[in-house]
Amino acid sequence: MNTKRKAATVAVAGTAAGALGLGLLAMPAGADSAPELPEIGAQQLVGSVLKTEPPAMSGTATVDNELGLPAMPGVPALDAQSARVYYDGDGKGRVAMEQQSSELTYVLGDKEFWSYDSAEGTATRTALPADARDKHRSAKAAGADPTRTAAQVVDRLEESSTVSVDGTARVAGRAAYELVLTPKPDERTLVREVRVAVDAEKRLPLRMSVLTHGTTDPAFEIGFSEIEFGPQPERLFEFSPPEGTKVTESEAGRPDGSRGESGEEPQFRVTGDGWDTVVLTRVPQEMRDRAQGEGADVEGMLDRFGKPVQGEFGSGHVIETRIGTALITEDGRLAAGAVPEQVLRQALENR
Repeated sequence: MNTKRKAATVAVAGTAAGALGLGLLAMPAGADSAPELPEIGAQQLVGSVLKTEPPAMSGTATVDNELGLPAMPGVPALDAQSARVYYDGDGKGRVAMEQQSSELTYVLGDKEFWSYDSAEGTATRTALPADARDKHRSAKAAGADPTRTAAQVVDRLEESSTVSVDGTARVAGRAAYELVLTPKPDERTLVREVRVAVDAEKRLPLRMSVLTHGTTDPAFEIGFSEIEFGPQPERLFEFSPPEGTKVTESEAGRPDGSRGESGEEPQFRVTGDGWDTVVLTRVPQEMRDRAQGEGADVEGMLDRFGKPVQGEFGSGHVIETRIGTALITEDGRLAAGAVPEQVLRQALENR
């Protein structure tokens, strides 16, 4: 699997499984009558989606989350939240994600990437090499961006899917084709199909819906409720941290997950292909140390929200949602994907 597809896989698997914790949920847009559009072939539509780059635009992205995640103490519920998305049409972007009374802001400029947490009063600045902007473009904010998220899904899953066009829709006031990706019979996944609403004029994904077996309601849906095309103010793609913000300097990460000069372990590894892709990583040591601190009852929480499991990989807990599964081992390994538990077990045992 090449580097580009690995990066896309991580974004797709993380979104589908919900394991990376997308932090926004908003009211679904009202339904409009389906527009009449010229017929188009599925492969022609897929090709146009993969070739299209977002023009200068702004919009409000919303998520309808019915993953079936349990409510956890101290973790904000994924509701009543949204994100503003901006592009300059030349690679720079901004995503502002509302989280109850606070906001997470991500700004990608020419030479640096900023992330800012207003609740914590912290910001991280990442200096980007000349060739790194595209690789870093939506690494942290991809889950809030319907255009990038859906395009990555189409790119990654096209070869392992039956692809069709199923009518039309109207999203954020714009006419769109409904592109449907259905897993081929030999794919091991919890997902029944993914539907992508593609703007008929711009050929941009406007909405992505993930459906599971036994229901007609999406388990997960991300899309624009508002979108406008046109030049954006340059100031949106610059960032100056507010006074008193604690700023951390960071180096651009290695998107291919390779080892650095220090020989430290990569942040993630990908196994499988297509719909049964699994992402393997480790819970950060700092988080593990904090979990073992005084008053922490991680084992009790995992027992409450997951189920204990054992196997050749050791022991751990499985947490299941409608479209994804995560397996956390006692020694800090984590496997996640839009797959049944058995696929995660095999991925850990074959590591």
